Amino acid sequence: MAALTDVPGAVVDDRGLRHVGSPVAEQRRLAAGTAVAPLGDRRVVSVGGEDRLSWLDSLSSQALTHLPPGVSTELLILDPQGRVEHAASVVDDGETAWLIVDATDADGLVGWLTRMRFRLRVEVRDRSEELFVVGGTRAAVGSLGAVAPVWIDPWPDVSPGGWAYARVDPHPGADRDWAEAIVDAEEFARLIEAAVRGETALAGLDAVEALRVAAWRPRVGVDADERLLPHEMDWLRTAVHLSKGCYRGQETIAKVHNLGHPPRRVVALQLDGSDNVLPARGDEVRAGDTVIGAVTSVAVHHEEGPIALALVKRTAPEGVPLVVDTVDGPLAAAAETVVPADAGATAAVPRLPRLGRRRAAE
Repeated sequence: MAALTDVPGAVVDDRGLRHVGSPVAEQRRLAAGTAVAPLGDRRVVSVGGEDRLSWLDSLSSQALTHLPPGVSTELLILDPQGRVEHAASVVDDGETAWLIVDATDADGLVGWLTRMRFRLRVEVRDRSEELFVVGGTRAAVGSLGAVAPVWIDPWPDVSPGGWAYARVDPHPGADRDWAEAIVDAEEFARLIEAAVRGETALAGLDAVEALRVAAWRPRVGVDADERLLPHEMDWLRTAVHLSKGCYRGQETIAKVHNLGHPPRRVVALQLDGSDNVLPARGDEVRAGDTVIGAVTSVAVHHEEGPIALALVKRTAPEGVPLVVDTVDGPLAAAAETVVPADAGATAAVPRLPRLGRRRAAE
């Protein structure tokens, strides 16, 4: 049986297929629908049972109780302070809810869901040993023999109950056609063997990440830290239903959105590529001598060149040159606002007249 390492030009590490020789060309093929990407950094979790959707609804940020079969969405599991702990892409087939999860987040999510079952009619199973995830355009992955409905990324459309903070039009992710199919071991092996024979083109994770970063699309396994609020990554668009029933962390979600502002906000960075230097996740971002945040994701895009996402302070200045401190020295960067500084405070709170003015009027 052929392995990914048998594919001509393949570079494979512990996360999976990184590239097959040319990440830039692979991006173009992915976007055009002429290649697909084995997503070794994803894992599959199934949730079966009659109570699965209402149960997931009660635990997560997303309204799922009446999710129709085949409709794609995503959920977040928050801590009591509204900070992101886990995330999953979700599609239901009428009998099973299928979750596609970042590999680094899977064990934690499965463990937490398992502990929360109580006496409900649900069954949580980690299916990662038997099922695989393949990404690409809807048409490209739709031709695979999937075991579940194909998950179609809702980003950057605003899902029912969601809210968009980014004000750019069109959004840079508007033309991104992205879907993920869950296949069994036999179909995955058939795909790899076709790639070894040169009958199917594959793309690696480097190309997948470049298209994601260019679309400002957040991932929990890459962009989240222990303090992340969904508002900070503009994640209310697709992963949070603002008017659903109670769930853990809901009070913070509502307060920040209606009455306050997220303490940090994501920006997109255009990086100086003249010296072929790239930052790493966690590298500090400065405005002058002041540290304003840190890089979360980095990529080299086939059109935009070196790019990154960074979380910065809400009060970080806009429209000024920035510097990213890398191990190879400072790197010049220009920021484009994703989440604006005034995001939130959407509630129209009535202002009461001051007592002195009211008495004067009387």
